[in-house]
Parts: sequence; structure tokens; C-alpha cells
Amino acid sequence: MQNLVLSCKNLHKKLGKKQILKDVSVELYEGDILGFIGPNGAGKTTTIKLILGLQGIDSGEVVINGYNIQKDFTKAIKKVGAIIENPDLYMYLTGYQNLKLVANMYKEITKDRIDEVVKLVKLDKRINDKVSKYSLGMRQRLGVAQAILHKPNLLILDEPTNGLDPEGIKELRDLLKDLAKKEKMAIFISSHNLAEIETLCNKVCIIKSGEVIETTDISKVKSEVQSHYEITVDSTERIIDYLSYPIDIEDNEKFIIDVSKERIPEIVKVLVKHEVKIYEIHKIEMSLEDAFLKKTGGNTID
Repeated sequence: MQNLVLSCKNLHKKLGKKQILKDVSVELYEGDILGFIGPNGAGKTTTIKLILGLQGIDSGEVVINGYNIQKDFTKAIKKVGAIIENPDLYMYLTGYQNLKLVANMYKEITKDRIDEVVKLVKLDKRINDKVSKYSLGMRQRLGVAQAILHKPNLLILDEPTNGLDPEGIKELRDLLKDLAKKEKMAIFISSHNLAEIETLCNKVCIIKSGEVIETTDISKVKSEVQSHYEITVDSTERIIDYLSYPIDIEDNEKFIIDVSKERIPEIVKVLVKHEVKIYEIHKIEMSLEDAFLKKTGGNTID
């Protein structure tokens, strides 16, 4: 059974007269990678700040590894690593010197642990180079190395793929998956990159206007909304007259219809009744972005 690492219950937060968070609840277990997604201004960064104790909680609670962040801050934050926006790095120092500075803040971090983390983030060949010579992806991995030096079991990342090229994104994705699988780390990622969240995370939490719409497995959130089916027929000339569902005519022989799986037999029956020849019915796999837009009523992530 997985251990519960992070529990946010009924979080409320106001800034001035504006209600930023309304009854936000989310749980994260060891080995899970959760994508925290929502439009700009939905409350993602505020939620992270409450989790890390960087802002006060109006009501509700954050519990990390069994410790309340307000009542036992030191114990709660002890096994947490985080990167908010960009990692703090000294560009004129080497990667190793940056890690040594962080290691000096803790009692238990040995040279062996630093070397272990360097290999884990695949910087062993460049760790003695100055950070100013690193690519953006290498700096991001060094930032992760700093965040996990003290062996946290919860890693919180805010927009970790911002500005990274495809290679940098892949390197970071592989690293985070390894941390979740091999170190059984719980990873909480706030991101605008829905395509990346889809390939990286196994769970997703959708937030809109300060309220959580849904927290579930990524595969489930994609399957719960209506699917698109591409249907190939002999002619699409009068399809709109026959079917009372949202339809997009692609060409003379193909159209896309937005319905649930259960409606397909009914659609086939109607088409056959009107002597339309059906050659193929193909389900178009829904992306997380499509599912997100449907769940949030069309709000885009800017």
C-alpha cells in the first residue's frame, strides 16, 4: 500500500477582498507524479505557497508526512524539496560548488551523497564546469539535484519545463520518472505544458477559479469526456440532415462526430436507414488538452 505523503484539506485563501482558493483538497502518494493544471489565475502558485508555508492559510490544513505545516513546520518541511520558477544557482561557480553550498545547510549530506545525486541527474561529466557554461536543461537538472540532496520524499516543481528545448524536456522527464520509480518520491508539478504533463504524470488535478474541478488518473479524465469518432462513408453530402449531434465535415467521405461510445450503434442504425454506406469508424484519441478544455468549459492555459 502506498504511503500518503501530502494531504491538502479544504484550503481557503484570500488576498485582500479577492478569494484566491476555495475549499481546495488534493492528496499525493509516494511514487505518484501529479500534474496540477489550470488557467492563469486559477490558484496554482498560491496553493504551492501554502503547501510550502510561504503564505498563511486562512482555513484548512496541509499535512506532509503526517505533520501539519502550521503546527510542526520544521518536521513537515524536513523531507520536502522544491523549485519555484527557476532554480537559484551561482553562475560563476561550478555545478559541484553549487551543490556543496546547499549541502553545507544540512548536517547529514556527505560527499558520497553529492556524488550519488550528480550521477542521478546525469551531470557527472560536466559537474566541475561553471554553471554559466550549462544549457538551460542542465541548469534545471542541477536545480533538481539541489532539491533532492537531503533525500526528500516530496518534490514540488513550478513550471519545470519553461524555456526548455525538446531535448531538455526529455532529459528532465526521464529524471523525474526515475525519481518517482526508484526513490519512491512523490512529485507535485504545476505546469502550463499539458502535452508534457500527459507524458510525465500518472495523476492530474484540475483547478479553475480557485476550486478543484477534479483529481484523478490522467487516463480516467480523458475517458470521462465525450470522444471524437471519425467515420468514413460513401458520401457526407446529407450527413447533417440525418444526425443531430455536433459534426465536423472533413471532406466528401469523412466526418467527425462528438459523442460517447454508447451512441455509436444508434448512429450506425440511422446511417444505414438512410442508405449511407459505412466503410470505417475510428476513435480519435483525446489529448489531455482536449479533456482539460471540456472540463473547464473552454478555458485555455495561456
